[in-house]
Amino acid sequence: MTEFLLSLLQIIIVNLVLSGDNAVVIALACRNLRPELQKKAVFWGGFGAIGLRVILTFIAIWLLQIPFVQVVGGLLLIWIAVKLLKGEEEETHIGGGSNMLEALKTIIFADLIMSLDNVIAVAGAANGNMLLVVIGLAVSIPLIIWGSQLLMLLMNRFPVIVLLGAALLGYTAGEMIVGDKVVGAFLEGVLPALHIILPVALALVVIAVGTYLKRKREKSGEDRVAQDHAETL
Repeated sequence: MTEFLLSLLQIIIVNLVLSGDNAVVIALACRNLRPELQKKAVFWGGFGAIGLRVILTFIAIWLLQIPFVQVVGGLLLIWIAVKLLKGEEEETHIGGGSNMLEALKTIIFADLIMSLDNVIAVAGAANGNMLLVVIGLAVSIPLIIWGSQLLMLLMNRFPVIVLLGAALLGYTAGEMIVGDKVVGAFLEGVLPALHIILPVALALVVIAVGTYLKRKREKSGEDRVAQDHAETL
């Protein structure tokens, strides 16, 4: 029971940390609607996007049963975690729908494209347990839709939340790799304790690499600003 609750908490945290951009998509897609239609578009657009995400997560769980796919998923999740911690800005080109149908289509398709990280992380954390996926999504998605602005504010004010979220993704990636039928069995044969060591090690690697790249990006930005300022003098 304790393991079930910990995995459920892991799914909820992963969903919250990785879903900040979804709030931006919803806001941009609905910004041109009349006020009375905005709430409806947010609700139904989010509902449709959730349905697609659930289906994709179930497909991902099925795919992760295939040998070596969990290893690929784990490596991809490490990249996602480092990118999250690095704070790489992505250009957002979301048009505001002039009517509710256009806004709904924008929300659903944009969310579909942006949900790859969520799907992989949730599928890995669930470890094949469909009930965990359903409960985790049911609990976290309302928080994403209605509490996303608060979540983004907290992330900006307390960067440690992003740091812990990225570390959790690294840990989940390690669990996915050691959970692979072929690779996991080989690693267990080499060193049985790897099922604990590898997730913890990858969490630390994500923190170290992500923090280094973030500082490097910030220093590069500062140097660029200083250079532009010198050129204007």
